[in-house]
Amino acid sequence: MVSFDFQPSTRIIYGPNQIERLGELAVELGAKRVMVVSDPGIVKAGHAGRGLDALHGAGLETFLFQDVGENPSTDHVAAGVAFAEQSKPDLLVGLGGGSSMDCAKGVNFIYTNGGKMQDYWGRDKALHAMLPMIAVPTTSGTGSETQSFALISDAQTHVKMTSGDKKAACRVALLDPTLTVTQPAGVTAVTGIDALAHALETYVTKVRNAMSLAFSREAWRLCSENFPKILANPKDLKARGGMQLGACLAGLAIENSMLGATHACANPLTAHFGIVHGQAIAVMLPHVIRFNGEQFDEWYRDLHPQGAAGLADFITQLNITAGLKTTLTSLNIPRSSLPQLATDAAKQWTGSFNPRPVGETELLQLYEAAM
Repeated sequence: MVSFDFQPSTRIIYGPNQIERLGELAVELGAKRVMVVSDPGIVKAGHAGRGLDALHGAGLETFLFQDVGENPSTDHVAAGVAFAEQSKPDLLVGLGGGSSMDCAKGVNFIYTNGGKMQDYWGRDKALHAMLPMIAVPTTSGTGSETQSFALISDAQTHVKMTSGDKKAACRVALLDPTLTVTQPAGVTAVTGIDALAHALETYVTKVRNAMSLAFSREAWRLCSENFPKILANPKDLKARGGMQLGACLAGLAIENSMLGATHACANPLTAHFGIVHGQAIAVMLPHVIRFNGEQFDEWYRDLHPQGAAGLADFITQLNITAGLKTTLTSLNIPRSSLPQLATDAAKQWTGSFNPRPVGETELLQLYEAAM
């Protein structure tokens, strides 16, 4: 029997064209001045404009910050804080992928509590209340909209820092699948495999519990059914909606059971070699499934009739269909770097939740298997 403490913090609104409600939702939260955090690609696609129009329609002052990179760093957060100090918002909107939402959370930490991002590395470090935030995801991947965690890279060391605090949880997650249809195929691929990994990793962590399993199972069903459909037909709005909802539920699973060795291995690949997070996940996930399956195969059989082996093969085939690389060699990762990668992976918090213990030795074995 695993204890848990589940208190939903985020209102979830789902459906086509729900972004049109952004203004009314901001008003409900008492907003008058709204800072929208997005990125240039989302602005160019017109999605930020739709959000700003909805806010303007509700009579709100808006301020658009779009200096967000693919992997948000402490520099992006610092620039956002400086922007917030000028615009003085009373509500934040993270509109975009996980990078925009995480950057908005990072801004929230420092704008309301002071200091620097490194001060909040870990959990429950914020001492003061934070601004209310609305998340509007335009991808189906991170599930950041339903998490109280932000993943921010140190601009100097490139180490990814996880900062979590219940006060950072979004008040509203606004899921509108029409915002995801314009994603380039590469973005669909890397975010989709990340969502699948979230469903699978949360399903087997040491702290999995009755509540997290409910979210993990449904997230897996939605993502595993709809991701192949999207790869075959990117304009399938129903499949896009299923995938977006699945990613959201996987975020709730993370909030209640954390992640595992796949993410511990992926983060150093991004830090040292700039490998996109979802691509790093794609390479490592099948090997972690097989590794865990040596002791926990019965858990994986709940998700696939052939257990860990069949599940790992399924993920590998999805990677190939999505056009993702399946080996570290194909990503030009030198074998000589593997010991350092293993050392850094062993320092990742997520690895401590893996069902089968992992240290430098085991993580090195996983990297070698992925070569």
